[in-house]
Amino acid sequence: MKAQVLLALGAAALVGCQPAELAAPHSAHETPAFKQFFQALAQHCGQAYPGGLTLEPEGDDMLTGTELLIVHFRECSDEQLKLPFHIELEASQSWDRSRTWIISRHADGLELRHDHRKADGSDDSTTMYGGFTVGEGSAITQQFQSISRTEESGYFRGWRIEIEPGVRYTYGTVRGDNWSWRIDFDLTKPLAEFPPPPWGHD
Repeated sequence: MKAQVLLALGAAALVGCQPAELAAPHSAHETPAFKQFFQALAQHCGQAYPGGLTLEPEGDDMLTGTELLIVHFRECSDEQLKLPFHIELEASQSWDRSRTWIISRHADGLELRHDHRKADGSDDSTTMYGGFTVGEGSAITQQFQSISRTEESGYFRGWRIEIEPGVRYTYGTVRGDNWSWRIDFDLTKPLAEFPPPPWGHD
């Protein structure tokens, strides 16, 4: 998938699906792209937004595409953002509140971790996996590499997050240059009521 988007903070248009996106070199006085990206996410702190499945690999039945999905920009600091991801379970009329995306800012880039919990709040058997940003990225797109998955497959694998402030938040997995799994949230429609805390969080 290739989609041209405008940089949120005034850079040139770019194609948003390269595994190691590069922006123009920044001057000593220009904010690095990863910091602009983090700031763009932080603009939505304290809000929750609806979304849905956009793309899923063939044979993957985690979602049907009809569920309501919610991202909540719930916990924010200057160095870390915690975004719970809530999944409506239509069959049981309940919610899966097991997942929280954690995005941390370091001196030279960003780190993405996936905090997975069981309903009782304890850690899932697979949790806190993730990776660090690769390349410069841009103010609206950053990619995070899974070293183990990349080494196993022989091509880039990891996660891509896009943010157009006030418009769209997108999260998904990538294989090579392409999305393999993707969900989109509508930032033009903040929810009037926030979801409860994710499992394992107060």
